[in-house]
Amino acid sequence: NPENYGCGFLSDGRIVTTDVGSQSSGDGDGQLVVWFPPFDVDDVAYCKVDVGIATAQQILVDEADDVFVASARAPGAGILRYSGLPTSDDAAGGCGSVDGTGAPLADDVDRAVFIPADDHAATPNGVVRSPDGGFFVSSVLNGVIAEYDESGMFVRRVLEPPPAETLGEESFSTGTPLGLGIDAEGSLYFADIGLIITPEEIGPGPEGRVRVIRFVGGEPQPPETLGSGLRFPDGIGVWQP
Repeated sequence: NPENYGCGFLSDGRIVTTDVGSQSSGDGDGQLVVWFPPFDVDDVAYCKVDVGIATAQQILVDEADDVFVASARAPGAGILRYSGLPTSDDAAGGCGSVDGTGAPLADDVDRAVFIPADDHAATPNGVVRSPDGGFFVSSVLNGVIAEYDESGMFVRRVLEPPPAETLGEESFSTGTPLGLGIDAEGSLYFADIGLIITPEEIGPGPEGRVRVIRFVGGEPQPPETLGSGLRFPDGIGVWQP
C-alpha cells in the first residue's frame, strides 16, 4: 500500500520519489526509489535505493545530484543524504540486488545522516535550500522551521510558535509546517497541515493553510496566510515563469 510523497529530478532525467512507509512506530520501512526514462511506457524501469527510512518525506536534489530525504522519526531521524544512485535497473548500473518483495534494489549507495534530528527540527519533514546555500528544515510536531548552514550546522529558527502556546485541540497560531518551497526572491512557502491533538488521536485538523515567510534585511517576518480552510495540505511546489 505505497504512499508516495517526495519527488525530485536528477540532472540526466532520472526521477526520485519517496514512499512514506509506516508513520508512527516500528522499524522504518519508507523507501527512496529512482526511476529511469522513458516514462511514456506501461512499465517504467526503477530501482529501490533504500527500503528502511523511518517516515520518508520531502526530497531535495542538489546541483551534484546528491539526494536529501527528510526522515521524520527514529530510528535515524534527520535529513539523510544519498550519493551515487543507480544509473539503470541492472547490475551494470548499480542495481544488482532485490528486496524482500523481489523488487530491484541498489547494491551499494552512500547514505549518511547529514542533519540529525535535534531540538529544533524534532520531526524533520520538509527540506529546501536557502538562498545562501544552506538548508531550511520543517518540523511539524513542534511547529518549527530551522535554518542550517551548508555543512548542516544549526543557524537559527525562522519560524516557531509563541512560547505560551501548546499543541492541543487547536493548532499553533504560527502553523505546523510540513512541505516547504522557496521562490527566486528567497520567500519561504510552507504547507501548514493544521495539526491538532485530541484525546483520541493526533492528526490534521480542519484548518490547513498555505503560508509564506518573507525576509526583510535577512530577517524572517511573521508568516502570511495565502490560503485557508484546506484539508491535509502537505506538499508545496513553487513555479515561476
